[in-house]
Amino acid sequence: MIEVEVNDRLGKKIRVKCMSEDLVGDFKKVLSLQLGVSWTKIELQKGGSILKDHISLDDYEVHDGTYLELYYL
Repeated sequence: MIEVEVNDRLGKKIRVKCMSEDLVGDFKKVLSLQLGVSWTKIELQKGGSILKDHISLDDYEVHDGTYLELYYL
């Protein structure tokens, strides 16, 4: 179990617990429940790279304490 910090740059910082094997799309679904926004309206970036929904967090080297940027579409 890892904990990832997500910042939407509008003043919200959210910590989400997940597994490193989870797909980015599944992570966005969990995040959308906390935000009250549709998961299809969320884009996640790490170091300026957009994370694709069908790739796992581990493949993007997202580990415990990793910081992701959140953008609304």
